[in-house]
Amino acid sequence: MTERKMIKAGLLGLGTVGTGVYKLAKRQKEEIEKKTGVSLQIEGILVHNIEKKREGVDPSLLTDNYRDLTGNEEISVIIEVMGGIEPAKTIILEAMRAGKSVVTANKDLVAVHGAQLYETAAENGVDFLFEAAVAGGIPIIRPLKQCLAGNEISDAVGIVNGTTNYILTRMFEDNMEFQEALDQATELGYAEADPTADIQGLDAGRKIAILASTAFHSRVVFDDVYTEGITKITARDIRYAKEFDSVIKLLGIARQRDGQIEAAVYPMLISKDHPLATVRDSFNAVFVHGDAVDDVMFYGRGAGEFPTASAVMGDVIDVIRNMQYGCTGRIGCTCYRTTPVKNPGDIKNKFFIRMQVVNKPGVLAAIAGELATHKVSISKVVQKVIKSGMAELVIGTEEVKEYHMADALNDLKKLDVVHEISSVIREY
Repeated sequence: MTERKMIKAGLLGLGTVGTGVYKLAKRQKEEIEKKTGVSLQIEGILVHNIEKKREGVDPSLLTDNYRDLTGNEEISVIIEVMGGIEPAKTIILEAMRAGKSVVTANKDLVAVHGAQLYETAAENGVDFLFEAAVAGGIPIIRPLKQCLAGNEISDAVGIVNGTTNYILTRMFEDNMEFQEALDQATELGYAEADPTADIQGLDAGRKIAILASTAFHSRVVFDDVYTEGITKITARDIRYAKEFDSVIKLLGIARQRDGQIEAAVYPMLISKDHPLATVRDSFNAVFVHGDAVDDVMFYGRGAGEFPTASAVMGDVIDVIRNMQYGCTGRIGCTCYRTTPVKNPGDIKNKFFIRMQVVNKPGVLAAIAGELATHKVSISKVVQKVIKSGMAELVIGTEEVKEYHMADALNDLKKLDVVHEISSVIREY
């Protein structure tokens, strides 16, 4: 065991999460010392504007030059919560090459450049930990790497974006339309001023890339993940989901099937009986299936100042313990496989299709025949007259490959009896 009295850390970023980390490090100072045998001191903080007043933060710690931290030999841990690809990537790589372990919450960076960061950490014998990059305060990366290491994981499916889950909850429980629910989420601070990354599924896609890489020991990057958001979900879709004893959730799907990895994000109907269906508002959850453990679910706050800071500080404490025993880098990259990522068109899903059709004899037969031509089998049908001569037809399908469904939808649109295809939603 290496005898130390104090570990000094540099903090990159002092936004919502950075402030939470700073506060938590101060609040837990005595506890951290008791848990690790050494004290933790934030030695410097990189900010964009050092003139800005930050209540409760010692201004002497602030710097706008990252090399004040990466070049400081007394600092042995860098905590990165600034976000974005650059300059975070450059700073982290420089820190690792200077022998400093790194803890990050940066999902964008890990989802795209995780392999390079892991490789650099291994070359320099330092830790690279990123628990906070997926699902905020919910422990999931460490459980997959350690607690569930004795399993062959086949599924890691999750609600990993609190903004979209809040919106869909309000639509389901309060009969809101999408825009009304988004406006409320923005007003309450659950949605950013520009919510594109959330509502288009991009944020969840980055997290699923990280989750799939970790669960299946094979590198999956953000570009491998098919993403689809919730902007087309309507209150009418929600009402039909209720009729089918289901809810609609934006699910991140990471699965191993037939020697390939499936990685995607889309809104899906999910039975009310499934544990993920009960995850409400801004909460997140990840549902994992392993061959030995069977089903487990991790649930909690997926974002926010202190939930995310909790995950960051858990990693920092892990790094400190490793440093005490001279074993930094002991759990590095676990992507020792090269499993191919399945083409999105080859993924099989069940579908819910809502369309406006002419209300006359033979319409259902024509539509069923067109679907059959493309290997789409019908599991349920609901038809409701909406006005004279027009009906709303809702069809549920059995599992079918995505590209077969895409071809079927293109041909359905050409039928004279089909006025509009209003919604196409997958079923979990």
